[in-house]
Amino acid sequence: MRAMSLALQMLSGLTRAFGSNPPSRVKALHLPPVPWTGGKDGEFGAIELESGALGLSYLLLDDTLVHIGGTGAGVQGAQPLELARQWVDGPSSARRALGFAAVNALSRELFDRAGFVPPAAADSIGGLDPQPGASIGMVGFFPPLVKQVVARGARLTVLELRADLAGPRDGCTVTLDPQDLAGCTQVLCTSTVLLNHTLEFVRRACAAAERFVLIGPGAGCLPDALFEQGVTALAGTWIVDGPAFTQAMATGASWSATSRKFLLQRDDYAGLAGRP
Repeated sequence: MRAMSLALQMLSGLTRAFGSNPPSRVKALHLPPVPWTGGKDGEFGAIELESGALGLSYLLLDDTLVHIGGTGAGVQGAQPLELARQWVDGPSSARRALGFAAVNALSRELFDRAGFVPPAAADSIGGLDPQPGASIGMVGFFPPLVKQVVARGARLTVLELRADLAGPRDGCTVTLDPQDLAGCTQVLCTSTVLLNHTLEFVRRACAAAERFVLIGPGAGCLPDALFEQGVTALAGTWIVDGPAFTQAMATGASWSATSRKFLLQRDDYAGLAGRP
């Protein structure tokens, strides 16, 4: 139950934020081509609400990509707050991914209602400042980001689930033990830890980190509860052209012309909960 406490807090925050002004119903589920082609743009699917709000979720956990098409066949017209609960109690990885996509779509609808647009990101490493000799942590092995951090002379430790990646690699150390992040002062963390409910565990392992940034297309949820729990910024994907984005997703094309990266810092966020 403890591992789900943050998710339940986030769902409760969404429900309160909409209050008596219910969200739009689900319009569609958008998926990349199957089988996966190996590109980043084929790793995510999206829930679209009738308002046009889109929310993304990672599809490569367990057997999600194989089953999500059939699992999500009946989501059109669904109440998204009900679908979002599948993130917590869904019976399969596919149902949980649908629920998390709904969480992100609901969050985007709240942002849109409030007229809130997060600031554009100035870089792709979540605003971290990797100085020479600094101890930087990364959750998830992302070679392009690794290069940017080690090029500045920082010492980088990467936490991974894949045992075949463990050891010295590309100027960094890849570990399977979360405790190896204990001395890191800044951490860049994949937003997949939200999907699989491991954020609280990872954040405790990085207790010394003054900056803890969630990064990736899945980092699009209402951040109030995350900021309360020690996340210092979200570095996500802001969709600027919904129809073009969903067309690109369906064909496996790049999203780059239809979205941009944003960086939402805790200290710059006034809060949206309760203001639909």
